[in-house]
Amino acid sequence: MKSSTQDKVEGNIHKVKGEVKKIAGKISKNRGLETEGKIEKGAGKVQENIGKIKKVFGK
Repeated sequence: MKSSTQDKVEGNIHKVKGEVKKIAGKISKNRGLETEGKIEKGAGKVQENIGKIKKVFGK
């Protein structure tokens, strides 16, 4: 099981990667890449929140 810090860091990385993909998709008018970026950013937010929850419960 990942530590809370590791989840938060990985979540932030996914959020940044998602934002980059989203912007690249907008610039290149590639809706697939833009959508992929939005999804990855959302997944990063979820993972970051999991890390926060783990910290609260001491896992």
